[in-house]
Amino acid sequence: MSDLEIAQSVNPIPISDIGLQLGLHPEELTLYGRDKAKVSLKTLDRLNDQPKGRYVLVTAINPTPLGEGKTTTSIGLAMGLSRLGHRTALTLRQPSLGPVFGMKGGGTGGGRAQVVPMEDINLHLTGDAHAVAASHNLLSAFLDNHMFHGNGLSIDSDQVLWPRSLSMNDRALREIVLGEGSGGRRSQFVITEASEVMAVLALAKNPHDLRERLGRILVGLGKSGNPVTAEQLNCVGAMAVLLKDALMPNLVQTLEGTPAFVHTGPFGNIAHGNCSIISDAIALRCADFVITEAGFGSDLGAEKFFNIKCRTSGLIPAVAVVVATLRALKLHGGGGVAKSGAPLPLSLTGPNQEALSKGIANLEQHIANIRAHGVPVVVAVNAFKDDPLDELDWVREQSLKMGAVDAAVSTHWADGGKGAEQLAVVVAKASEKSSQFQHLYELSWPIRRKIQTIATQMYGAETVRFEPAAERQIDMAEALGFGGLPVCMAKTPLSLSHDPMLKGRPTGFIVPIRELRVLAGAGFVTAVCSGIQLMPGLPKKPAGERIGLDPRTGKIVGLS
Repeated sequence: MSDLEIAQSVNPIPISDIGLQLGLHPEELTLYGRDKAKVSLKTLDRLNDQPKGRYVLVTAINPTPLGEGKTTTSIGLAMGLSRLGHRTALTLRQPSLGPVFGMKGGGTGGGRAQVVPMEDINLHLTGDAHAVAASHNLLSAFLDNHMFHGNGLSIDSDQVLWPRSLSMNDRALREIVLGEGSGGRRSQFVITEASEVMAVLALAKNPHDLRERLGRILVGLGKSGNPVTAEQLNCVGAMAVLLKDALMPNLVQTLEGTPAFVHTGPFGNIAHGNCSIISDAIALRCADFVITEAGFGSDLGAEKFFNIKCRTSGLIPAVAVVVATLRALKLHGGGGVAKSGAPLPLSLTGPNQEALSKGIANLEQHIANIRAHGVPVVVAVNAFKDDPLDELDWVREQSLKMGAVDAAVSTHWADGGKGAEQLAVVVAKASEKSSQFQHLYELSWPIRRKIQTIATQMYGAETVRFEPAAERQIDMAEALGFGGLPVCMAKTPLSLSHDPMLKGRPTGFIVPIRELRVLAGAGFVTAVCSGIQLMPGLPKKPAGERIGLDPRTGKIVGLS
């Protein structure tokens, strides 16, 4: 059975009953049909004094283009903990329409480790992404309208920093010209998940904080070099209105009825890559364990979780799980090439101890990255069908030697929560250890030092090279008072380095920083590595080619 067929074969528990599992009151849920709901923000006020559950982060090694099952592991772990009698909740990001119709074809897990309703979560869910795009583009419209009607703020047309946004992959929109004739100016679109409004929504603690953050968005510079903010364009109230319902977390469930919050969707490679603070805050007051996933590997989503999200939320992780697979480790050991949409070579799926022994260094760096933040590490070896048992055991044993407090093989894709029970046991035990959580850098450090620290300590780089544009932008950011913000790195997820072709645990490389963007509303600066695009393109054969409606039943087909 396909992932979609498995999801469609399950009869979900009414979402009102899922809410009762969490101790939510019926009036705190706004139902969107039978199987999904918005959770009122008043819930957090009611539960604010409740003790918090244990906060478990799931991250991974650098993946193959096919992904290594980080989402399925998060879901399987949550179901496994539930099977062991622990009150557990899951917090995930919402999949992006761009990758759904581009490379992935879906982002709700797979096999017996999925969140449902699978079709709705992958597509529109409750409309949050559309609200983000509308709010973002309202600000774009107000900005250009202000400049058209006299430009009272003296905005420099060559220093407009605010792009437009779209929820689809479309490389043709990476560079555009706005307006007609000599009055036109160059601009661009970014995918909605890279929008600062999405980051603001994910990091806002309440409606007041949302409003304040929207107001701080830097849209451009005046002709005298002064910052111009969204607040000065008098549209922040309207932007907040468009986001009013989107700020409320979405409640759904796993295939086995474990509660799951799916809320906000910032990308892990070009944005900060974590679900909303509000969903975590509510979940932690309703459950003994909260499993949350950060985008891509520890070099991206986990580093940003520790140094951006945790700084903002004040929440402390108890343990981190690093997901590894034999095929990815063999790829990092030179065992073969993986291409999306093509069968994996036998050198990656079959026995290959030589490649595995070389590729294990990638896992070692990711374990070190978590330990650098003072958090206990558990390695989850995500097993695929026909993976050699001796190789699975070898990776588990090596994980312990490299500093993990424990490791377990998990078969959640095939076996659901039952297949993740051993992983759940070791995670629960590891969460009892004392976490000596610490941030990687001080906010008071100069921007260049923060970037250098991330690149050398998290990636293993020798140093960083700042291109001339980035040098000017860093100087401007610090001169305008933004030097004390944390850094969000935008780079490839396929390597510890900036270069997707550098596999394993590379050394001696130099990370090139192409530009620096100030996201004052979100509360961080984004350092963009060379080669990274904020608007992805579609592949040669997009996943959307196989997605459609069955003419006999009217059901969606082709999602995966």
